Amino acid sequence: MAKAEVKESTSYSASDITVLEGLDPVRKRPGMYIGSTGPSGLHHLIWEVVDNAIDEAMAGHCTKISVSLLNDGGCRVADDGRGIPVDAHPQYKGKSAAEVVLTVLHAGGKFGGSGYKVSGGLHGVGVSVVNALSTTLILEIDRNGDHHQLDFKNGGEVQGKLKVTGKAPRDRTGTTVTFWPDPTIFEETDFRAQTVLERLQIMAFLNKGLEIAFSDEREGREQTQTYKYNGGIVDFVKHLNASKESLFKKVVSYEVVEESQEVEVAMQWNTTYNDSIYSFANGISTTEGGMHEDGFRKALTNAINKYGRARNILKEKEDNLLGEDIREGLTAIISVRLAEPQFEGQTKAKLGNVPMRSLVEKATNAKLAEWLEENPREANQIVQKATLAARARTAARQARDLTRRKSALDGAGLPGKLVDCSSRDPRVSELFIVEGNSAGGSAKDARNPNTQAILPIRGKILNVERARVDKMLKNTEVQALIAAIGAGLAEDFDLTKIRYHKIILLADADVDGSHIRTLLLTFFFRQMKPLVEAGHVYVAQPPLFSTLVGKEKLYLKDETAKDAFTASHPDHKNEFQRLKGLGEMDFDELRDTTMAANKRSLLQINVDQAALADEVCSVLMGDDVELRRNFIQTNAKDVRFLDI
Repeated sequence: MAKAEVKESTSYSASDITVLEGLDPVRKRPGMYIGSTGPSGLHHLIWEVVDNAIDEAMAGHCTKISVSLLNDGGCRVADDGRGIPVDAHPQYKGKSAAEVVLTVLHAGGKFGGSGYKVSGGLHGVGVSVVNALSTTLILEIDRNGDHHQLDFKNGGEVQGKLKVTGKAPRDRTGTTVTFWPDPTIFEETDFRAQTVLERLQIMAFLNKGLEIAFSDEREGREQTQTYKYNGGIVDFVKHLNASKESLFKKVVSYEVVEESQEVEVAMQWNTTYNDSIYSFANGISTTEGGMHEDGFRKALTNAINKYGRARNILKEKEDNLLGEDIREGLTAIISVRLAEPQFEGQTKAKLGNVPMRSLVEKATNAKLAEWLEENPREANQIVQKATLAARARTAARQARDLTRRKSALDGAGLPGKLVDCSSRDPRVSELFIVEGNSAGGSAKDARNPNTQAILPIRGKILNVERARVDKMLKNTEVQALIAAIGAGLAEDFDLTKIRYHKIILLADADVDGSHIRTLLLTFFFRQMKPLVEAGHVYVAQPPLFSTLVGKEKLYLKDETAKDAFTASHPDHKNEFQRLKGLGEMDFDELRDTTMAANKRSLLQINVDQAALADEVCSVLMGDDVELRRNFIQTNAKDVRFLDI
């Protein structure tokens, strides 16, 4: 009897199969379509609508796109393209083509081949997904001299039929989509203007001569910005290298067009040591690369080595330059367009079309070889920089080998200035990296010796962003950090060997402290990235001021906190003590504010803290916006801050 009951309760029949109709799958599993319901997914809604307008521009029918963030939380995207077709759809009786595009997944003008030669859209789910994840969407179409409108509510429910509401202004053609994200779907629905601006600027760079206008109409955040670049990706490379010292003024650029695909490349070297290669397919950023990027990297290495051999800059007995040597200091943009892009995943991060690899490789081998022959002075500079990079790579390998041998011979090899904790369990052990010996003394007295270790470092460590690896490994402070953490470096880094599960950066609350903190973050990000990604890196925030309220000492984080306190306590008579340096704080103050475990609140870095990180990075990197942006975007996901 029991057996029969079990069998009945686990029956599996046709009635158990759920079929999600219309846009229900999107609302049920939004992450499958937009990646996440966090800030990136929210902004993905804008990208989907803008990408449709970009497709019109790539087809030669659109010259201007406008994006507006509305005061009531909505977003409006308008283009002057052909406008979505408004006539009845032959497959869906009684429905206009516009309604089908907004309500049916995998419906669009990018499948048959006649609507668009190339397009960013692939799956036909773009604007319908936006509709599904919005409380309200208003579609306006100017076409055939008339202005049409169709409204949707509650995640895509159509409100009536597409209707003509008047004449198209000045015989305008185009599509306007206004939508309001659904707060029950998204973690937050507040668009970030800077995120939108960065994306729109890239789109303008990739589409030569296209005008993209942005406006933020939200109260207190009003701004307008227009992008238009007649030089296209050549202007893009110049923009990225504007804050760097270029190796030479010229920008290498070339393009090759075939019947169903085309490639455009622009690149320039600078005197830094990291490469920045950005690839795009039909205007979509392929952040994980793909076939086009593979073809470029291979051909670039081949072309430079071939030129160096032919000109006898590379001697017969010398090894070929590696790709990493040649790409040192390179800023490059690879933009391809093709009829049927094959992206890996809905978010289109990697291009999979094999023929595109062949086209980019062939174009780079031929066109770059021509450019090198026509520009011998610049070509020699490229080969010489790559040769120096190769020598530095060899020196770095030798330095790493020496570091490994020292570790094997010396056992733990802990630095002499490390004040270690008694615990040998990494899970409960914490390493506080502090600025200077005086701060180290205060921190030593304030710590819990069972679980908290102190490593004083002298002043500002080497800026690893602007130094080669061999020079970095000879730096005393860097050697101390490597030895204290005990897990190696770069490709040799082994997360399982770390001696502490919390690496806490404890620097002064002034500009110099911010600088030191950023130098350390940069070191961990570049040389011990798994440590950051696993959430073991923290930043402690010591207070800048203290004051007495009655008999109790109150700590205030910064000038803003002090001003807020003064405004809320106008009768406060006590003076404020400025706690500029950790060495100036006694161990009680340090323990009370920064090092006592029960005082800590571990918070994922948020937008405000990212803005703080941007300010901190500006101390180190000046106006190098691209470097700061890359650093901050990565660390905004991975670095956690200790707030008091």
